[in-house]
Amino acid sequence: MDEKKVIEILKECDALLEGHFLLSSGKHSDRYVQCAKVLRYPDFAEKVLKVVVDKVKDLKIDKVVGPAMGGVIVSYEMGRQLGKEAIFTERKDGVMQLRRGFNINKGDKILITEDVVTTGKSSLEVKDVIEKFGGEVIGIACIVDRRGDNVDLGLPVFSAIKLDIKTYDKEECPLCKKGLPIEKPGSRENVTL
Repeated sequence: MDEKKVIEILKECDALLEGHFLLSSGKHSDRYVQCAKVLRYPDFAEKVLKVVVDKVKDLKIDKVVGPAMGGVIVSYEMGRQLGKEAIFTERKDGVMQLRRGFNINKGDKILITEDVVTTGKSSLEVKDVIEKFGGEVIGIACIVDRRGDNVDLGLPVFSAIKLDIKTYDKEECPLCKKGLPIEKPGSRENVTL
């Protein structure tokens, strides 16, 4: 499957939105990716993540680990396709942790799995958790890589698609200047401001 088909699936599932959005970073954007809308359809999740699996299948991987919430289904599907154990981290009291009896052994080669990578903040928190257990992070796998050119995570990133989505500070946002209403999508809340 090529990038054009990945875009078609994102659009068909209403996962690639256009408008005026307030991101969790506080920045504004004219496009937003909500991969949960793709992941609700197992057939689409399988197809989109197969693109990523094909890029990492020859790597030495012991486990895949995704951060809750966005990385849980991605971790499961990547683990299923790779035939590897799939676990997840989650925040407790604001701190990323490995819970639920999951474990990482010293020397385990770990692939972090995400839905969307923008700043890499969650991925780097997961990396810290993995390294505290003695695991070795070999890369980050995601559906959408929307990092800017200035975001280097120090790890290879394997994605189904790379999107260049512009972000703006509120004061410089051309969409605000046009008076367009702003939406705050995502897992924390979905409201029009």
